[in-house]
Amino acid sequence: MKKQTLLGLIAACMLAFSCESPREKKEEMVILNEPSEDSLAIEKPEISFYFYEEKNDYPDAVIEMYSPLGNQKFRPGRVPFEFNIKNYPFESGMGGFQLKMILNSGDPVGYNSPIFQRELNEGTYRVVAYLVDEEGLALKEFGNSVDRDFMVGETRAFPYQAEPYLALNVPHNNDKFKEGEELTIDFLLMGGDIDLDRLKIQISLNEYQYEIQEVTPVRVANLPKGEYLLTLNLLRRDGKELDGPFSSVKKTVFVE
Repeated sequence: MKKQTLLGLIAACMLAFSCESPREKKEEMVILNEPSEDSLAIEKPEISFYFYEEKNDYPDAVIEMYSPLGNQKFRPGRVPFEFNIKNYPFESGMGGFQLKMILNSGDPVGYNSPIFQRELNEGTYRVVAYLVDEEGLALKEFGNSVDRDFMVGETRAFPYQAEPYLALNVPHNNDKFKEGEELTIDFLLMGGDIDLDRLKIQISLNEYQYEIQEVTPVRVANLPKGEYLLTLNLLRRDGKELDGPFSSVKKTVFVE
């Protein structure tokens, strides 16, 4: 009996240690600081880009869009949006907004209901709607997101584009971060496959650049104080740029 108790305690300690141990960084790129001529200057930590092994807790979750229909036309004013969500705890009170929606590369807006309206002016719109996990990160399995084009007022549809494109979940435009805080860049690849289409994402924060060939949140550590223009470019792996209107996303962020 004592032996079983001891084994149980050892197993519990090992589990606790594994849960508290930091996640392994993958494909980390460290940017070395330039040496300072001031001998009294405090050395700043090195900037690094990396990602973790992520887990999707809802791989079978599905979001379907009933409204708008493809290239449907509306009058300026309130436009109805209606979704159907399956295999996901949308109504069970999971913390935070569970359905997020992006219009034309703008910042995402969260909703706690699958049926709502948005006040929209005349224009052509592309909507990307997706589900998020408890951390607010976008779910990235097939069926976890949906997109559609529609029009408001007297306008034309987007030119037909079969090319993939990007949707940025976080950060939002003008987000502020504390110095030393880990910055998360979370995005979706819509209308394509990163490997089958031989794609890569180039991430820029002012002069700092990082490339990734996976659709996963990228983390940035130790950014110095300042204003940064975050740019995500979707490229072919041979370096060729894509022509679509949403193959590039830009946001301004601040480290204070």
